[in-house]
Amino acid sequence: MPHQLPPPATASGDPTPLGALDRVVEDQIGPRDQGAIYQNSDGAFEVQAVVRDPERARQLLNRRCAQWALIVKDVLRPGGEPFVIGSAWTTSDHLVREATTVGGA
Repeated sequence: MPHQLPPPATASGDPTPLGALDRVVEDQIGPRDQGAIYQNSDGAFEVQAVVRDPERARQLLNRRCAQWALIVKDVLRPGGEPFVIGSAWTTSDHLVREATTVGGA
C-alpha cells in the first residue's frame, strides 16, 4: 500500500499557496486600510484606497508582480494630489489614525 505525503504545512495550518499569499499581502499592507493615516520618514499619508486586485494593482504601479497597491495623499503637503504606492509596511511606519472604514477598492 503506497503512502501519500501530506501537503506542506504553513504557519497557520493553511496548506494552500493562495492562503499563504493572502497572508503575505495583508502583512505587507499592514494596518493601512481606507481612512488610516500613517507616518514615516517620507511624510504623513492618508490612505484613500486599498487595491487588492492584482491585475488592477499591476496597472496602477506598472509592475508585473504587484499583488496590491495603495492610493495615498500626503497630508503635510497643502493641495497634494493622491498617488499610488506599493511599498510594504515596515517598522519605520507608524499608525497615526486607524482606518475609518473597513475594506478597500
